[in-house]
Formats: sequence, structure tokens, C-alpha cells
Amino acid sequence: MNEVLMQRLSWVNYRNRVLNDQAVVLLPCGALEQHGPHLPLGTDALLSTAVATDVARQLGGIVAPAFNYGYKSQPKCGGGQHFCGTTSVDGNNLSQMTRDVVREFSRHGVRRLALIDGHYENQWFLTEGIELAMRDLSLNGTRTPALRVVRLEYWDFCTGPTLAKVFPDGFPGYALEHAAVMETSMMLHYHADLVSLDDIPDEAPADFPDYDSYPTRTSWVPLSGVLSSARGASAQKGAWLADEVSSRIAAALKAEFNDA
Repeated sequence: MNEVLMQRLSWVNYRNRVLNDQAVVLLPCGALEQHGPHLPLGTDALLSTAVATDVARQLGGIVAPAFNYGYKSQPKCGGGQHFCGTTSVDGNNLSQMTRDVVREFSRHGVRRLALIDGHYENQWFLTEGIELAMRDLSLNGTRTPALRVVRLEYWDFCTGPTLAKVFPDGFPGYALEHAAVMETSMMLHYHADLVSLDDIPDEAPADFPDYDSYPTRTSWVPLSGVLSSARGASAQKGAWLADEVSSRIAAALKAEFNDA
């Protein structure tokens, strides 16, 4: 089987895969952010990399090293910036890094690029970076870039039936799933050695108002940083989620890049 991790390829092998095989390059995007007392700070990058690797194996693709720093953690979906260990970048910096990296992949000859996002707060800054890079590559609108780019959040590829299996008592919504059943189950599937089941907090779900407030109201956020309980997480649920997400992303990229 072809190696899928870009950092493990020589530049010659990478060039051949990109130019001769027109391999899809997948760029995982995560964050360094608290995920409660039971999951590691690098959960977002670890999961987006694991999903990207599963997808790459199905497509014959290449997984680039992940973006390990993401946009600032928000209280209502990530707990917020006040937790020790959460280490974030300004939105413009993330956009400009994305812009640079997309242009570099284009310079390599990559024609099919997919950003696999695992940190909710990243999405619009990744989009901005992609759009700026595509504008740069279009030579002020005089031609269409050869590079095609897809940006996605992996959780959007979960279907209702799978969510019903994972959440038999009802799905609380993606925002409250920070460090909860989905991420904990997927970490148990991919990186069980990094999960501390005994440290899962047993708290009620966070109850946020329908607005944001500045300076941040840290009192809104549970002290653990977990927005809803991870009790009920399991490796089996993680396997259901991982298998569905990776297969559906692979199918979507095949369809999108079919004529690229």
C-alpha cells in the first residue's frame, strides 16, 4: 500500500504521486484546545488527521501535516480561551497561513486539495485563506486556477441513523458535543491510549443564552470544560462514526474531483 503521510515521503515520491497519479492531498485542520480532563489538548488535530488518513487510504491520497493551532476557542462550542493549555491564533493569521499553504500546494502541482476541519471555530478563516489563495492563483481573474479545493467539517458527514445509534436518548447538537460522546468515542476508536475514562466529568449539559457577551462570561462554562457529558462514549460508537464519516467524505471527494 502506498504511504499516505506526506512527511514520510521523499520529495521525489511526493512529486510523482502528485504529478503522475494526481493524488488528492488532504490537509487536516485542528487546534490546541482543552477537551476536559479526559481527552488531550490535541484532540481536534488528532481526529481530523485520523479521518483524513482513513479517507486517503480509500482514495490513494496523501495526508499533509495538520494545522495544530486554530482560531480562538469560543465558550459556546469550545469552552473558551480561559483554560490553561488552549493555545490559539488570531483569525487573520490562520487565514494567511492557509493562503500560503494552498499556494504552495499549487506550486507543487497539486490539482486536488481537501481541507478536513476538526475545530468548529476555524471554518470561516480557512474559507478566507482559500479564497485569497484562489484569487492570487487566478492572476487577477485572467484565468481559472488549475487547483480545485474542498473545505469540510468531518462531523457534517454523520447521518441521522448513525447519530440515533450513538445517542439513543437524543442528540444534544454539535456545539454541545465538545469533548463529549462523539469526540470521546472517536478518540477511543483511534487513540484509546490517550483517553482517561475515569476522569470523565458527570455534569449536566451547559446552558448558554442565545447571545455572546464580551468580556467573555467564563461563568457560563462548566469548570471541567466539557459542554455535555461524555458518559456513554465507547470505541464501538467511535467506529460507527469513523467508518461513516470517512466513507462518505471519500465518496464526496471522488464525485467533486471526478473531472479535476
